[in-house]
Amino acid sequence: MAKTAHYKVRDFRGEICIGYLISRAYAMNRAQLEAEFEGEDISFTQWRVLMCLRDDIANTCADISRELAHDKGSMTRIVDQLEERGFIRRERDKDDRRLVFLILTTAGRAAVNRLVPKLVNYYNDLLEGFSPQEVQLLTQLLTRFRAALKAGDTASAAREGARVG
Repeated sequence: MAKTAHYKVRDFRGEICIGYLISRAYAMNRAQLEAEFEGEDISFTQWRVLMCLRDDIANTCADISRELAHDKGSMTRIVDQLEERGFIRRERDKDDRRLVFLILTTAGRAAVNRLVPKLVNYYNDLLEGFSPQEVQLLTQLLTRFRAALKAGDTASAAREGARVG
C-alpha cells in the first residue's frame, strides 16, 4: 500500500509543518500555564509530576522524566522537593530493590486537585471559540498523532537494537 504524501517538497513551509505548529503551541501553552501558577505553592512543573502520579501515567522518576520530556537530573531535584514537602514518598520495589516507585501522598493529592479548577478554567477560556465537537476532534487527532509517534519510537528502538545486537 502506497504512503499518502501529506507534504510536498515543492511547497513545504515550516509554519505549516505539524511539528512546528505543535512545538509552538506547546511553548506558548507552557509559558501561559507557568504564569498561571505564579503565586501558587507549587510550580506548574511540580503540578505536572503530581498529575502523572494521580492519573497513573507514570510512577518512577525515569518514567515521569520520559513522559514529560524533562531531563533526569532536574526531575530528580523536582521529586526531591516534592518529597521534602510531603507531597510524594519513595517506595522501593519488594522484588527489585533498584526500582523506586513514587507514591502520591494525601497532601500531594490535595495539592494537585486544588489546582485542577485553575487548569479547567484556563483551557475553557482558551477553547472558547471552539465547538465541543472541534475540541473532541482535536483531542482525538492529537491522541492518534501521539500514538503514531510512540509507534515510531518503538520501531526506531527495535532498529537500533538490531544494529547493536
